[in-house]
Amino acid sequence: MELHRRRTETTPITNRRTPFGRTLCAMITPFTGAGALDLEGAGRLAARLVAAGCDGLVLNGTTGESPTTTDAEKADLVRAVREAVGDGVPLVAGVGSADTRHTAGLALAAGKAGADGVLVVTPYYSRPPQEAVAAHFREVADASELPVMLYDIPGRTGTRIEPETMIRLAAHPRIVAVKDCSYDFLGTQKVLAETELAYYAGCDEHLLALYAVGAAGCVSTVANAVPGHVAAVLDAFDAADTARAAELQSRLVPLIEATTGADLPGTVTVKALLGGLGLPAGPVRAPLLPAGREAAEKLRARYETLVGGA
Repeated sequence: MELHRRRTETTPITNRRTPFGRTLCAMITPFTGAGALDLEGAGRLAARLVAAGCDGLVLNGTTGESPTTTDAEKADLVRAVREAVGDGVPLVAGVGSADTRHTAGLALAAGKAGADGVLVVTPYYSRPPQEAVAAHFREVADASELPVMLYDIPGRTGTRIEPETMIRLAAHPRIVAVKDCSYDFLGTQKVLAETELAYYAGCDEHLLALYAVGAAGCVSTVANAVPGHVAAVLDAFDAADTARAAELQSRLVPLIEATTGADLPGTVTVKALLGGLGLPAGPVRAPLLPAGREAAEKLRARYETLVGGA
């Protein structure tokens, strides 16, 4: 059964290009206690996220522990979530790797499994120059018919997608969006001004700031736990209540800090929080380790404060 209506290409209030919806969640990948893929739990979590305010979901990203899931598990996850949420919910599948041919193959497999688009991160570790970065993205975009969301996160990959490279890549008909974790607000605004790329804030602390200068929405980590609160920030801004939007963003800050601003990866913190709430999560896979008791208690306390003050 379809649980949520897909948003149109442009939202009626803001006229923003939203190829994958506005409020997207970078969904964790639930595992069983033994560490196997929990497809039933993934379906339940996905349905909850959509019902609570997410327009779409990003699966098999790094928040979904893609470096430690097999190609078969990635495809199985997309199929299970598609069955759970129906055809009206945009699913973007992470297919990034350091190997261009492998990435292109994953993009093809994602389409066959039911994805509506692919998230492609900059090749990591090898630190390719910008011409090689551009060639990588074009080859992946040419490999399948799915629209592509570029993922710019130089703090993890070691390589930027420079604004000039973004502008060149925007000419490709299937490169339509960007998940922005560049922490280069000026560069982001330059690309927004010169292209029609739909930008999505990939860092929750930049949710409102990026939306205010024309972004399409967000790919949120904290939305795993509080999807309605994330959507409410953007709802308030769309309603021209900027003071309310700023207030709601400020309320999110303590949980954002505990989730993504901590020394632990967001995958670890989100799984600790969801597990404590009795929601599908399960353990993390090595080399990650679970959050300690102190971190888990801080997360729960900040969650309770946010939810209790809603």
